[in-house]
Amino acid sequence: MYAEMTDGKNIYYELHGDRDKPLLVLLNGIMMSTVSWQSFVEPLTKHFALLLVDQRDQGRSDYMDSQYAIDLHVRDLEELLDHINEHNVNLLGVSYGGQIAELYAIKHRERLNSLILSNTVARITPYLAELGEAWKEAASLNDGGRFFTLAIPFIYSDRFYNTNLSWLKSRQEAFKESLTKKWFDGFTRLASSNLDFDVVDRIKGISVPTLLIAADRDIITPLEEMEILKREIPENEFLIIHDAGHAAVLEKQHEFITAVTGFLMKKTSK
Repeated sequence: MYAEMTDGKNIYYELHGDRDKPLLVLLNGIMMSTVSWQSFVEPLTKHFALLLVDQRDQGRSDYMDSQYAIDLHVRDLEELLDHINEHNVNLLGVSYGGQIAELYAIKHRERLNSLILSNTVARITPYLAELGEAWKEAASLNDGGRFFTLAIPFIYSDRFYNTNLSWLKSRQEAFKESLTKKWFDGFTRLASSNLDFDVVDRIKGISVPTLLIAADRDIITPLEEMEILKREIPENEFLIIHDAGHAAVLEKQHEFITAVTGFLMKKTSK
């Protein structure tokens, strides 16, 4: 389904499960789309309704023709929740989606029941900024196979590579076939939208119960960066997924779903 934003752009979304159950909104990482969550739908809809969203420049949502700031996605989410008439939701964001979720929780805390931040930072460090530049350089090649070779090893853990290389090589072939110049241009705008992202001094304003999910082999969002969130967000639980990298949501999907379900069941049953 699509929702038209006030500027005329269309945002693609999917609703799954029983709308009488608590609603969980899933916000994609920068290279993800609603398709990335399909294997999560069945286990999560046992307990929750799900809202999957493609941000602008992702998946089936409209693509932009000029640069924007990450805050635009916050406005889109507010309009989308109004569109489906939902005012109290549980919000989960992964990486880039977690940055959107942080901004939303700071600005619209009255609309949230709980917040889950997975492999998410409170600021763009110089290292992350340089990594983003490397990704954009890889995207400029407009070659899915080469992009995979240059960008993806940072995302998955070394252990995942060592035990799942054939699967990863099949994903590389899929990148070759599916990634287009439109996708690369959209990715570049997404990766340029958060260059000055820094909410370290504002996250004390997140006033809803929060679950922080980190991974011990994540070099993009190292533990010390997520510990800033742990220190500053007033009410939080901090969970480390072991032997996983930045893509812990995919590397350890069962553990991820168990953590999310346990946290939300505890919070929504009160």
